[in-house]
Amino acid sequence: MEALGIDIGGSGIKGATVDTETGSLTRERLRIPTPEPSSPAAVAATVRQIVEHFSWKGPVGITFPGVVMDGVIRTAANVDKSWIGVKGSELFGDGVAVLNDADAAGIAEVTFGAGRGRTGAVLMLTFGTGIGSALFADGRLVPNTEFGHVVIRGKEAEHRASDHVRESHDLSWEKWAEHVQEYLEHMRNLLWPSLIIVGGGVSKKADKFLPLIDLKDTPVVPAVMRNEAGIIGAAMAAVGR
Repeated sequence: MEALGIDIGGSGIKGATVDTETGSLTRERLRIPTPEPSSPAAVAATVRQIVEHFSWKGPVGITFPGVVMDGVIRTAANVDKSWIGVKGSELFGDGVAVLNDADAAGIAEVTFGAGRGRTGAVLMLTFGTGIGSALFADGRLVPNTEFGHVVIRGKEAEHRASDHVRESHDLSWEKWAEHVQEYLEHMRNLLWPSLIIVGGGVSKKADKFLPLIDLKDTPVVPAVMRNEAGIIGAAMAAVGR
């Protein structure tokens, strides 16, 4: 079945139509910069642009970079705070599935990508404007984990190890990898996952930093779906997969 997946991020809003049986995009992805300020009305207008670009009338799934419970936005760390309390159905329309962005990416990776067939705890971490997280136990999602906000050395992890921090502080890949290593060790010691999947925008450059990461007995691998994972997971949620 085909659905439209839209991934709202701190810097860009991306969308594409997806074959939810194979996890593949059926049309070229469209990306539009996230408006500033990223208010609900401004973002909803950008989402409408994407829907109109694809002339789409079918099921739609939308990710959001924050906690989403029963379709209601509960947190907004990297977008406008006016999102808190917004009901997705009222903003985007009835029948539109809204879920956490990292959860969506994790669903795609566990179904079609690096986490497929893995048992035990699997942790997906997305490195971008912030750090998103998705935790799976034997393939079942534990929704709305916010592991990007764990505190390391007096700072939230995403203020030390996000891709935004690497870019804004002009960190070398080697120096940034040290921050990521420390963060991953912390998460390994909390959860002892059988696998850690690294996704988000930086995953397309995994060869520059993942070889510098070593958690010994815990494998750390790049996301197979890379930066399309959120779109694919959103589309899957739209059709109830």
